[in-house]
Amino acid sequence: MSDNGNERSDDGEAGGPLDVVAVGNALVDVLTRATDDDLARLGLIKGSMELVDLARSTAVYEGMGAGVEVSGGSAANTAVGVAALGGRVGYIGKVADDEFGATFLHDIAAVGVVSVGMASVPVAGTAGATGRCLVLVTEDGERTMATHLGVASDLGPDDLDESLLARGRVVYLEGYLWDQPPAKEALRRAIEVAHAADALVALTLSDAFCVERHRREFLDLLHGEIDVLFANEEEVTLLFDAPSFDDAVSAVGETGLLAALTRGAAGSVVVAASGPVAVAAEPVEHVVDTTGAGDLYAAGFLYGLTHGYDPEGCGRLAGLCAGEVIAHLGARPQADLNLLVKESGLS
Repeated sequence: MSDNGNERSDDGEAGGPLDVVAVGNALVDVLTRATDDDLARLGLIKGSMELVDLARSTAVYEGMGAGVEVSGGSAANTAVGVAALGGRVGYIGKVADDEFGATFLHDIAAVGVVSVGMASVPVAGTAGATGRCLVLVTEDGERTMATHLGVASDLGPDDLDESLLARGRVVYLEGYLWDQPPAKEALRRAIEVAHAADALVALTLSDAFCVERHRREFLDLLHGEIDVLFANEEEVTLLFDAPSFDDAVSAVGETGLLAALTRGAAGSVVVAASGPVAVAAEPVEHVVDTTGAGDLYAAGFLYGLTHGYDPEGCGRLAGLCAGEVIAHLGARPQADLNLLVKESGLS
């Protein structure tokens, strides 16, 4: 790991085992409510995720209404969800030494991520900013995002805290990182370290566009590189070039992987050695914001996986967490997840 990296342990068990170590794009989420007219004024396409440069990000940020700023990024959201359930979890990413970077480092530790292996780099003009995701949520719960990756996209093998990786029972990798060559090499190295430590490797495909760009490489990873796959219906269908979701489920089954495949309001399908199991979605009275639904689903599933739940139980716990996060603004749980689990009878 780089000399700037640091590890923080809040519970006195420095060097102890962790349920999950997540590796991802370290971003600060800036969330605000918006109207369709606001999106048009800012030149954003409703429901899209657009990668933007720092100048464009600044322009959108200045044109947004009042927002809430919180450490984010897909894998970071999952790490926080595992912590909220009572799991021991670590996180690895990269931020700049700026205001957003300070926000990220403070938040990720404050919400219970006990071990943080971060590379923090000096600000260098317009090229050295901490990544940020501007999330505009309309009344129908649809999210529109403008993301500037900043230094998160520079995460490389030298930025990995390998001793932290080796402590995880599961190393969870964010597919978005595959878009950046240095980060791709970091993920490959993380897989090697995890396997050497007899840890499971989990991968989330992250986005259908990621699958389209890296389909062949993702397929190659299914053969001996990863153990657990997370994908939504569109992503897994694209991955296997399958004519239907059912065909994609069959293709996943042939790989021998444990897979959690989400379908929005239709729930999810968990594919295990014993075969696929359909899990109903958690009832939600009103969907407010779908940001983080997949991330919190993964959090619930990984917590279950590392705490003795069977595959169906993992899927039910995952759905419970996803249902909580879409009922309010933001990608972090607001309710006591432990209490929800107890009330559901899943504990």
